[in-house]
Amino acid sequence: MGFGNSVTEHSAGEMQTATKAPATDLNLKACHAEDVLSNLNAFRKSRLFTDIVLCIEGHEFHCHRATLSASSIYFRKMFSTDLQERQQDTVDIKGISTDTMDCVIDYMYGAGVNIREDNVQNLLEASDLFQILVLRQACVEFLENQLDSCNCLGFLSFANHFSIQALSEKSRRFLLEHFSDVIQHEEFLQLSKDDLCDLLSSDLLAVTKEETVFEAVMHWVHHEVSNRSHVLKELLERVRIPLLNPIYFVEKVETDELILSSKECLPLLQEARRYHIFGNEIVSPRTRPRKFMNVAEVIVMVGGCDRKGYTMLPYTQQYNPSTGEWAQLTKIPDYSKSEFAVCALRNDIFLSGGNLYSNDVWMYNSKLNIWVRVASLNKGRWRHRLVTLKGQLYAVGGFNGFSRMLSVECYNPHLNCWSYTAPLLEAVSSAAVVACLNKLYVIGGALSNQINSNKVQCYDPVEDDWTLVASTPFSQRCINAVALNDMIYIMGGLMENMYKYDPTEAYWTVVCSTPGPLENCGLTVCNGMIYILGGKDNTAEGTDRVFCFEPTSHSLTQISTMPHCTSYHGCVTIHQSVRR
Repeated sequence: MGFGNSVTEHSAGEMQTATKAPATDLNLKACHAEDVLSNLNAFRKSRLFTDIVLCIEGHEFHCHRATLSASSIYFRKMFSTDLQERQQDTVDIKGISTDTMDCVIDYMYGAGVNIREDNVQNLLEASDLFQILVLRQACVEFLENQLDSCNCLGFLSFANHFSIQALSEKSRRFLLEHFSDVIQHEEFLQLSKDDLCDLLSSDLLAVTKEETVFEAVMHWVHHEVSNRSHVLKELLERVRIPLLNPIYFVEKVETDELILSSKECLPLLQEARRYHIFGNEIVSPRTRPRKFMNVAEVIVMVGGCDRKGYTMLPYTQQYNPSTGEWAQLTKIPDYSKSEFAVCALRNDIFLSGGNLYSNDVWMYNSKLNIWVRVASLNKGRWRHRLVTLKGQLYAVGGFNGFSRMLSVECYNPHLNCWSYTAPLLEAVSSAAVVACLNKLYVIGGALSNQINSNKVQCYDPVEDDWTLVASTPFSQRCINAVALNDMIYIMGGLMENMYKYDPTEAYWTVVCSTPGPLENCGLTVCNGMIYILGGKDNTAEGTDRVFCFEPTSHSLTQISTMPHCTSYHGCVTIHQSVRR
């Protein structure tokens, strides 16, 4: 028999009068209630005034309808509606043992119940069936207090089966926080593939290194290798393989016979190899550190101008979106720079130009927290862009004091030298430049002091050749672009919208309204989100606001403020060691 929840329990507050009773009155009422239940229990045992018999496994329990209904929504509905049991003197109850029913009836008659490890599951099932809410909650709380690394998976399954949300959430949280201990127990090896995938996907999996996750997956697969090897690729897709120590990756992953025998796993190994070569240029869910690892994706903001645009700022500042914390890094050298170019290459930061005719290039070493000078550009340039593609830097366009520049230079970090590549088709400065799908895209930009471009110039590094692709729905300078999920997002230029460009389909769309007209803002991708930092508004003043754009929902929200109002600054994402 199953019954709905149309009848609900009244809270204790609803049953009391508006005037608070004196303590002596409350004690008197409690004593009276206990006395009544004690008498009713004595009547039950002597079968005095009983009017219903519950039959469980051939055993008879003589009870009072009123007493059962007072504790149980299930019995209240049974005896107060037009169900056939209302007219019967005997009711058969299925799916519950005699011992468990004896405990439940004792509880309903005020005799109390001793919840133990060996009876809690049966009591919870019975209280769930009979809708005895207080007893059910007591069982849940007992289970919550018994959680440990050897039973949390079983508790999670049990809680999901009985829709016990609080226990389910607590079991899952315990599992994530104690993953390294949980995987040592037999219960982990019985986990279903879907449940394991769900765990592996979580950024909240509390591991300090990804090697723990990889070893857990391989242990689970090898436990029943004949039945589980076919899901290896699906599991490894959720392991952050690029974040494995490179030596560990070579010695343990690339030599694993089971992985090597699966052609489906080859792209995952190739992605890890590219990441080890190109660093943060390779972006996927597997290159994003988990929250509790010893590294995190952080945003680094370099230099820029103050609120009025009069003072050049020397700061190099780190922002961790996961914690909301800002930290000061080593100040940039020769900081009287403006409208320079910045990008990240293999987790270091490069800065070029910053003054008219300047060809200086500096590198910030993220491990040592120092700036060092590297090879200078062949030509001084200003209002240009730096971008990373396949492990090399490209300095694109700019202004030389007289005209916009066609030239493009490529930096080889192994040789520490710059060389020219094919020039732009159209000379621009202050354009948006971004790498996507192994090509460079130069979007818009200034053609002269008064005229802006609406062209998109595309560079193929294999062919060393530029082509024009779909024109923009705007003509703007002082704009920025980032690539995420093989799409290009554009902000700035005092535009009122953020735009998205699909380079495969050569198609433009508006994705959201901006928080207000901005130009020369910071734009970067971190933890799978797009962050907009600072910029200059339509009153020519710098702002200190930080916004986050979620690409799936297209929602744009302010999440923080910067230490200073800033515009014309550099903004990149790197991996940085963090203290827990």
